[in-house]
Amino acid sequence: MTDRLPHTLRSDAQHNRERILDAARVVFAADGLDVPMREIARRAGVAPATLYRRFPTKEMLVTEAFTEQMHACHVIVDEGLADPDPWHGFCLVIEKMCELHARDQGFTAAFVSAFPHAIDFEARRDYALTSIGELARRAKEAGRLRPDFVLDDVLLVLMANSGIRASSPAARVSASRRFAALAIQAFRASPQAPPLPPAYAASTV
Repeated sequence: MTDRLPHTLRSDAQHNRERILDAARVVFAADGLDVPMREIARRAGVAPATLYRRFPTKEMLVTEAFTEQMHACHVIVDEGLADPDPWHGFCLVIEKMCELHARDQGFTAAFVSAFPHAIDFEARRDYALTSIGELARRAKEAGRLRPDFVLDDVLLVLMANSGIRASSPAARVSASRRFAALAIQAFRASPQAPPLPPAYAASTV
């Protein structure tokens, strides 16, 4: 019994940390970064003292929540790159990135605006874009992705996806999934597809 106690405590602490971060991401996405720490503790089902013991400041909590959000993005693009079918991997990235952004609800923009120097956001963003660009190159070579696709088209899709408004988070995710499916159909190589207008430089906006 005594031998198992330290492991149990570590497990409980990790569980509390995950509950706090899960609650923080949901609350920050829905209500912005000004939500009181006590409200986040209430949503997580932990005492305020437990929250402050794990995250002494709001900035630490927000930064950790955002870091995990970026990690989720990297996991998605790495999963796409690892797929032996580049078109399937490309579709997976579009679908999951759209859903991630639909759940995000402006959290990323709010974080970058409030804490511009908390983490190296540009390096993480560049990693994701470079990986998606490599995946797109493979899908083009396989003849599945339309040849006039450019990387800024992904940014354009994500910008449009972030504008989805719905009555509930579940409805927003559902609408995002349909939008992603429509975007994928547009990206698919087809002999009958007319050429696209000039590329829109979404990365400069």
